[in-house]
Amino acid sequence: MKTRTLTAALLASVLSLPGLAAAADYVIDTKDSHAFIQFRIPHLGYSMLLGRFNEFEGRFSYDEDKPEASSVEVVIQTASIDSNHAERDKHLRGEDFLEVGKYPEARFVSTGFTEHGDDTATLEGELTLHGVTRPISIEVEHMGHGPDPWGGYRRGFTGTTTLKLADFNIDYDLGPASREVELFLSVEGIRQD
Repeated sequence: MKTRTLTAALLASVLSLPGLAAAADYVIDTKDSHAFIQFRIPHLGYSMLLGRFNEFEGRFSYDEDKPEASSVEVVIQTASIDSNHAERDKHLRGEDFLEVGKYPEARFVSTGFTEHGDDTATLEGELTLHGVTRPISIEVEHMGHGPDPWGGYRRGFTGTTTLKLADFNIDYDLGPASREVELFLSVEGIRQD
């Protein structure tokens, strides 16, 4: 009995060493609107069109001792695009842009994560949008982490990237100033214990 107790105590102490801590898994908190996927694109070169995707879900894994092993997966419902204008959103959902009937989801799956030592990082991955899968890079900033008021633990990041529409076979002519769209991501994850 003493041997079992001693073995269990040693195992627990070894597993709690900083270098052997396991990665923590998080679910992105979209239920309470603590995560956003927003975009902006020049409109004919005269103004900025702003919008967002209202429905998405995802998860990520992060290990402070081995951040390069981090992973992210996010699925976006493309029909949830919202530019605050019903007719324009109908056009964006149609065949000139997202073709949401044919491509109801966009998906990002990470392939690499590199921290730069100053609360910033680069997240590499593959984005599938409009039936095309291409590698993209997202510049990430650590926002913070810690306990929440409800007994959980949270971790948050922001990220930015720029996509060329033609790379995803979206070639509707909005003029030369409107060939790229900027994405801004704000993600708050709830740790799964």
